[in-house]
Amino acid sequence: VLNEIGRARGISGAQLALAWLLGRPAVSSLVIGARNETQLKDNLAAASLSLTEDERQRLDAVSRPPVLYPYWHQQFTARDRFGPADKVLDRSHA
Repeated sequence: VLNEIGRARGISGAQLALAWLLGRPAVSSLVIGARNETQLKDNLAAASLSLTEDERQRLDAVSRPPVLYPYWHQQFTARDRFGPADKVLDRSHA
């Protein structure tokens, strides 16, 4: 999905992945690793890239890991106390 969206937009998978991560509620910072100036410029361009809601949902769906205990239990007992980072794991609407 990452490569498919990247090809459709004419951008690299790395740039798309970084832009997606920047929009995640549980992510406060990113570390990039570029081997040359071209990669650095490509990575930095992710900061100004806006994803559509459809693109974001598609990337969310394919990257969602299985929910482990105690998180699956909290979905049934503490959903009303979820913060933004907790809602990333909430599968009740998936």
